[in-house]
Amino acid sequence: MDLTGIIELDVHGMRTEEAVDAIRKKINIAQKNIYRIRIIHGYHGGTRIKTAIREEFGYGREPKVLRIALGQNDGITELVLREY
Repeated sequence: MDLTGIIELDVHGMRTEEAVDAIRKKINIAQKNIYRIRIIHGYHGGTRIKTAIREEFGYGREPKVLRIALGQNDGITELVLREY
C-alpha cells in the first residue's frame, strides 16, 4: 500500500509502446488513495516517451486522468488522477 498517494514509475530503457502499456497498467490498478502517477522517463535520450504520454493520456483521452502536470524536471511527467 502506498502511503504517499503517489506512484512512481521509471520507464527508462523501455520502448515507447512498453512504457505506455506499463503506465496504463499502473492507472488501472491505482487505488483510491493514489492521486498522482509520477513517470520518470528522462530527457537525455530523446522525447518520444514524453510525447507519447501526452498524446495517450492527455486531452481527456484517458477518463481516469484528470490532467497532466509537469514534473520537477524535464525528465518527469505526472498524471493527476484526482486533486489532493
